[in-house]
Amino acid sequence: MSNGASRPGCGAMLREDAGEGRRDGCSNGWNQPIRAPKLFKERNPMSIRPWRDIQRRPSRQIMVGNVAVGGGAPVTVQTMTNTPTEDAKATIDQIRRCEDAGADIIRVSCPDEASTAALRQIVRAAKVPIVADIHFHYKRALEAADAGAACLRINPGNIGSAERVAEVVRAAKANGCSMRIGVNAGSLEKDLLEKYGEPCPEALVESALDHIKLLQDHDFHEYKVAVKASDVFLAVSAYMGLAEAVDCPLHLGITEAGGLIGGTVKSAIGIGNLLWAGIGDTIRVSLSAEPEEEVRVGFEILKALGIRNRGVRVVSCPSCARQGFDVIRTVQTLEERLQHIRVPLSLSVLGCVVNGPGEARETDIGLTGGGAGKHMVYLSGVTDHTVQDADMVDHIVKLVEAKAAEIEAAEAAQAQAAE
Repeated sequence: MSNGASRPGCGAMLREDAGEGRRDGCSNGWNQPIRAPKLFKERNPMSIRPWRDIQRRPSRQIMVGNVAVGGGAPVTVQTMTNTPTEDAKATIDQIRRCEDAGADIIRVSCPDEASTAALRQIVRAAKVPIVADIHFHYKRALEAADAGAACLRINPGNIGSAERVAEVVRAAKANGCSMRIGVNAGSLEKDLLEKYGEPCPEALVESALDHIKLLQDHDFHEYKVAVKASDVFLAVSAYMGLAEAVDCPLHLGITEAGGLIGGTVKSAIGIGNLLWAGIGDTIRVSLSAEPEEEVRVGFEILKALGIRNRGVRVVSCPSCARQGFDVIRTVQTLEERLQHIRVPLSLSVLGCVVNGPGEARETDIGLTGGGAGKHMVYLSGVTDHTVQDADMVDHIVKLVEAKAAEIEAAEAAQAQAAE
């Protein structure tokens, strides 16, 4: 689909002020003075850094097992297994790796009876809520609910008659399941494609509203909604339109985003833009990569926006001829060795003194390259001691682990004092 394409019925959500500015010879390169965007002016005037404020869209709260979604709850990170679900051992092993990476919710596909038969064992073994992904056959939804799924990913309009929808709703209510309505540009209903001519924001939103009505007609309100597309513009526009139309929690994602690098970039742009605008209550980064990588990328998006921090946030330079040590290999090694850290803290790794001291002042632990194989270590933004090349990585790992333990102990003491 061309970005400039125009079809009947599409485009109502596109910006009306999309015209480009005129270049001229003024100092900022445009024909008007630089001024703060309207977005910033609407922030809390008492905020110290209003340009960092994100005002989240108000939404209802639902529960996915014991995890709250929406209603001001922390934005959660999801992923989906890619093992054959009937192979319970392989699926559980993959779930465990995703849990270790920090996944809050994990989805498994249930395309057949063998999959739902294995689901009970999978749910019992998992430490996080399990979402059963259901398509077309309503009996799989009934089986998944009975097997202990915390949530059913389903499109009510795809599973048949009103009576079948009612059966699924009854099973969900009886088992305490929530539901996710998952609209996807690649599987839009035929009548909507005929109406709009192609997948477009209006079509995705209309599909979501149709499915929502089916659940509401059966007095079911424990649902969240996604309107995904592989096209970033389409997905973001659809989510923005849906956010204005409903009050339920929204599940964000750019579907079929691609491999690890390309998919990460697309997801960061799409999901990141929505989160920055305050839209979104749970996210799933879709990658042609291992599910635990989806979790790591999801947390990196949240960390970049200051929405939710987990583990070590690394600030590092791209390196140049001034570097006092091999920055790239050092960062790669540190990121690998520090994956087990869950406490939020920051680490700067810069190769020279141009930006190193400035970045180190803003991080919990800092490392700045120096001469003759001797490098400066900063603790809490203050110069503390030097370290030699040979001991550098092991030394930084020990410092980070000690800082994480210190933070955990302080939090535990604070929690105990509050009891």
